[in-house]
Amino acid sequence: MTGTTRHSRYAEFSRYVTERGPALLRMAQSLTTNPADAEDLLQAALVKTFFAWERITNPNARDGYVRRAMVNTQISEWRRRRLEVYPTDDVPEQRIDDPTWKSDLSDVVHRAIDRLPERQRAIVVLRYYEDMSEAQIADRLGVTVGTVKSTISRAVAKLRRDADLIIERATT
Repeated sequence: MTGTTRHSRYAEFSRYVTERGPALLRMAQSLTTNPADAEDLLQAALVKTFFAWERITNPNARDGYVRRAMVNTQISEWRRRRLEVYPTDDVPEQRIDDPTWKSDLSDVVHRAIDRLPERQRAIVVLRYYEDMSEAQIADRLGVTVGTVKSTISRAVAKLRRDADLIIERATT
């Protein structure tokens, strides 16, 4: 590989990580129990992706490759941890946090977003789940930045008034 090709590969990969990193980190956070583990998981997946970068010819397949690398890496971690647990007759007294509230909250938020009108739902997903800028969303949807801003504002206002989210906020 020539120096120019190598530099181009590094630059392209760097642009990809800069652009998609926040969305991929959210995916990693859904697979782990804390932010530090999520960052480590994403970093490990990005290293694997970098070494396979030349083989990923379709730019639309890159996110899928990184996500699959994260899932496979996390599964390996879960298996490794499972081997560290040994049965014993003594059950230690420990307070264990119930992580189900995270998935419950996620379900409530997803249902609330699903109740939004189609354009509001699309813009909320692109802005907050795909981490796109208002300009990128406007370009993607063929609307003005002002339309994106006003639609986000209306969508967030509806979400603030959503009964299920109000109840969820009151219980947390």
